[in-house]
Amino acid sequence: MKTVLNYINGAQVEGGGKLFDKFYPASGELLLKVSFAAEQDCDNAIAAASESFKKWAVTPPGQRAAVLRKAAQLMRERLDVLAEVEVLDTGKPLREARADDVVSAIDCLEYMSAQAATVHAQQYDLGENMAYTRHEPLGVCVGIGAWNYPIQLIAWKAAPCLAAGNSMVFKPSEMTPSNAVLFAEILSEAGLPPGVFNVVQGDGQVGRYLAEHPQVAKVSFTGSVASGLKVAASTAQMMKKTTLELGGKSPLIIFADAEIDVAVEAALCSNFSSQGENCCNGTRVFVQASIYDEFCEKVAKATKALKVGNPMDLETEIGSLISPQHRDSVCSYIESGVQQGATLLVGGGVYVVEGLEGGSFVFPTVFCDCTDEMDIVREEIFGPVMSILKFETEEEVLARANDTLFGLAAGVFTQDISRALRMTKNLEAGVCWTNTYNVVPAELPFGGYKNSGLGRENGAYALKEYTQVKSVYIQVERPSFPFKCVK
Repeated sequence: MKTVLNYINGAQVEGGGKLFDKFYPASGELLLKVSFAAEQDCDNAIAAASESFKKWAVTPPGQRAAVLRKAAQLMRERLDVLAEVEVLDTGKPLREARADDVVSAIDCLEYMSAQAATVHAQQYDLGENMAYTRHEPLGVCVGIGAWNYPIQLIAWKAAPCLAAGNSMVFKPSEMTPSNAVLFAEILSEAGLPPGVFNVVQGDGQVGRYLAEHPQVAKVSFTGSVASGLKVAASTAQMMKKTTLELGGKSPLIIFADAEIDVAVEAALCSNFSSQGENCCNGTRVFVQASIYDEFCEKVAKATKALKVGNPMDLETEIGSLISPQHRDSVCSYIESGVQQGATLLVGGGVYVVEGLEGGSFVFPTVFCDCTDEMDIVREEIFGPVMSILKFETEEEVLARANDTLFGLAAGVFTQDISRALRMTKNLEAGVCWTNTYNVVPAELPFGGYKNSGLGRENGAYALKEYTQVKSVYIQVERPSFPFKCVK
């Protein structure tokens, strides 16, 4: 049986920790073993990253950009292989892995390669004297990924980190270990020097060790709010730069003047893409009262037509959840929705796929007649569960949409541009879409307000978050000090 290894200083190495059983989510069958890193392996990876940083930091930006461009080209050539590995790790549909996940990673590499040379100094004219700023790389950075978008999150963290001249030690989720090593090998093949990008396998204990390591300058973490708070607490003690991309319970707001069929399609996309295992999904669907019944009817009909099945089938639209434990958690939320008085329109629990009876499938579930205090409305389920709520006025829905501890994303559907601008200005969310949803181009910063995180990924903002600013003042004329030299 295949064992997924670590990747340290340009080579695959067996870890000194335990062997972890990785199961295929869609069948429940043992897929491979994962060789967890021990503390010594983490130390070795950080040491390799620290040593290689010395040369990579002073490598001209154009050369760093060329490596990222070459890596993007190699990924495009191997898109099908990377997508299939993504499916085996996550259980998501192949059509989605190919069209979205791998392509998003490629786009990020290409965008950051173009940005590498844009990190430049600013000069300040101070009369007879002058000053300028430098954006300098931080050093060794740690990336910790989540299991829902493994290949995308690797690129979102590695590309700006490397473009800015840093080195990285990356820990994927133990649930989705495979593409991280393939990504590392592609970077090496593209010309990245050994040690600049390393992969260590492991669980939260390994992630904690990396985050608390004294030689690490920055941590970029994607995961749950609870885990993110622990990361923030540990990095704060050493004043490390930290980026946190955490959970969400995002509102999707549909006004009566919206193009209703498009809004229905957006609701499906913003709830059922990646089986609902998407932190920015718009799972609180607010619909204006005059179109509420029609919207619910259309959503129910469209949901029933979705194809749940074998993730490797290109016709499949909804794949498997990541594990039986997570499936059971999602089903418990569905049960609570019924118990708390929501009306179950579609779905409602475990779905059995012929030939994949051991898989963790849940049929897309839609609730209407929801109220703001229900658990399915307030808590992040991270599964294919849509809650539809009725509203009357713009002021009302804005207050209800913002009444949450989260603030990752939001969507507004309306033909009134003034209303759209008012809403997006006042919604407490890091990403706001108008008349669309779940569009995350590499050029646009991505991140949240409130408990949804700190910092931004993607865009020029992400590149700057992997640098520190140094101010340099140059005295040209002889200075005049209040204290004088005695001759």
